[in-house]
Amino acid sequence: MLPGVRFHPKGSAVDVRTLLKKYRRYLTNYESLLAYSLLGLAGGIASGLVVLGFELAIGSVAGLWGVGNGGEDFESLPRWAHFALPAGGALLLGALYALLKPGDRETGIVHVISGMHSRYGALPFRNALVQFLGGTFALASGQSGGREGPGVHLGGAVNSLLGQRLGLPNNSLRVLVSCGTAGGIAAAFNTPLAGVIFAMEVIVAQYSVVGFIPVMLAAVSASAVSFTLSGSEPLFALPAIRLASLTEIPFILLLGLFCGLAVASFIRLLKVAGSLSHWPVAVRFAFAGTVTGALALGVPQILGIGYDSLRLALDGGIALPLLLMIAVCKLIATATTCGMGLPVGLIGPNLLIGACIGGALHTVMAMVGIDLPSGPALYVIIGMGAAMGAALNAPLAAILAVIEMTHTVSIGMPAMLAIIVATLTNTVVFRQQSAHQTVLRQLQRLVPDDPLNQLLHRTDVSSAMDSRVVRVPVLLEQEDLEPLLEFTPAWCLLCRESDDLYLVRGNELLEWLKGQDPTEDGATDLTTSDIRRWTMVDVPLQATLRQSLDAMSGQTVEAVCVYERSRNTGKRILHGVLTRESIEKFTLSRL
Repeated sequence: MLPGVRFHPKGSAVDVRTLLKKYRRYLTNYESLLAYSLLGLAGGIASGLVVLGFELAIGSVAGLWGVGNGGEDFESLPRWAHFALPAGGALLLGALYALLKPGDRETGIVHVISGMHSRYGALPFRNALVQFLGGTFALASGQSGGREGPGVHLGGAVNSLLGQRLGLPNNSLRVLVSCGTAGGIAAAFNTPLAGVIFAMEVIVAQYSVVGFIPVMLAAVSASAVSFTLSGSEPLFALPAIRLASLTEIPFILLLGLFCGLAVASFIRLLKVAGSLSHWPVAVRFAFAGTVTGALALGVPQILGIGYDSLRLALDGGIALPLLLMIAVCKLIATATTCGMGLPVGLIGPNLLIGACIGGALHTVMAMVGIDLPSGPALYVIIGMGAAMGAALNAPLAAILAVIEMTHTVSIGMPAMLAIIVATLTNTVVFRQQSAHQTVLRQLQRLVPDDPLNQLLHRTDVSSAMDSRVVRVPVLLEQEDLEPLLEFTPAWCLLCRESDDLYLVRGNELLEWLKGQDPTEDGATDLTTSDIRRWTMVDVPLQATLRQSLDAMSGQTVEAVCVYERSRNTGKRILHGVLTRESIEKFTLSRL
């Protein structure tokens, strides 16, 4: 019997492996909503648990040196500790990072976005472990950063690892990562809607009904986990507030302008810090910790995430000089920390920066005799959204985040105005990209998000491959000739023992065989044929069309052979063939 021609016994018992195999087959079709909905539910639960575990770890480690309030109350520490803790912590963390391979140090949202494209959604376990341990220690030692970026990485990674463990196709890995990021944001802020939009705006960069449903289920299930384990209270509890008068609109626009200026400055400083990536990692971390510690000697409120200071700003409990100092020092410390590569995020700090700008604007207006009837809390909240939206270039996620975090729907209209102005100021006036895209550009990692690339990423190879393929030995015995003629394959993979040599068209090979006479030993040497030979490279059955094209380009070949390794025997099973032409034909029919 020719190798590659397989017969499957009927009536075999249905077991877990059989069900899993069927499920994988359903997932190869991107339109299988039910199959992907199950991924969303499982992914949301997994990401919710890991993010809550991360937050608990931060508070527990910080509590070892007397930082209370879940790892946020750094202000209560002695003054010498305001410098020693971040400086010493960064030095120790840098020394440990120096022992790691450069690839294992990559963490955060940038790592997730890059992995969605360069690794086709397969996020490594080592990076996730480094993110959890490194992020925990960094935030517990007072480094200026947020926990949401690490939460997005951890949520995406635990989902990706689950998919890899189950052997799911790579197009579903990308869906799982999207679900994990949505669940990470939803669990961190208790904001399911913002989690969904964040995943679509920042990570996937595409909106589709098929993509929305599993991500929505992930956000809901992650929020359910957060609700069950930590309660349903909003992150910032406030009485009902609203825009009291339309006469305040000019000041709302002015707030958006100031937040846009602050974000543009933040990203510029982020670039400067990122340009020093050639420094040894221990030196970079020590420098960032020293900068944070020096600034904290005067403004200890910048240490850690800063949510305790944000709550004080919402209550109007911070004077104008301190509001301005927090905004400036937090901006410098966070841009330096993130630019130097410490495993922290930038969403939380930008919320605090925007909040302080909003509170400062309201206070200044009161000092010059301009009465703003809405109160300082409204301007603090709007400043939070404006800074977040501009930093991420994700206005929808920002508006939903501040609404869900405060349970204040009435701020929607003025918040949208400020977010629009801030985003336009950063992107149009100062021609800056989002903070994460800026880092990706510095790393020289292009992440195309055009419709064609999105289609290639989400389409499994089985959707476009030609399965009419058979492996044929180059010395073809006479007894194998008749079954080959009956099978009439579209492709023949010529092989010598276990080595695959090249592909030929099945009809061309059969036509050539009809005119040949067998040798004395009854075998026909196929290497003597003048048929066109197609060079090829192997890809796994889990691969996407994007991965197939990348494999062909990387090896400078004309086709890919799709293989699956048997879990029982360990042998490779040939499933089909893909060429550039077949991929182009498939994509043209879908676009």
